[in-house]
Amino acid sequence: MKTLLILNDAPYGSERTYNGARLAGAVAKQADNHVRVFLIAASAAHRLQKEPNGFYNLEVMLGSIVNRGGDVGVCGTCMDARGIAVEDLIPGSHRSSLDELTQWSA
Repeated sequence: MKTLLILNDAPYGSERTYNGARLAGAVAKQADNHVRVFLIAASAAHRLQKEPNGFYNLEVMLGSIVNRGGDVGVCGTCMDARGIAVEDLIPGSHRSSLDELTQWSA
């Protein structure tokens, strides 16, 4: 089974990105599942974040998806708008585009 999740919220402040990452991680654990996560909220993929006290660590959560063979794409336009370079991304994620998202969605 192939699953695509599109996360479009800041990494902290609400639980939307957290819950999307939780769902993606749970699906990735199942046999024969391929998970793709597209982050329109590019800041969610910034590595070495200092998460607020008591919050989850998105780098760890998204990293577990990559470690299970999943893909994490980050909106390149959003990266540019926030000054995030490719080397700032969590390991295993990649700069992506709406063209790639379109391919993943088809």
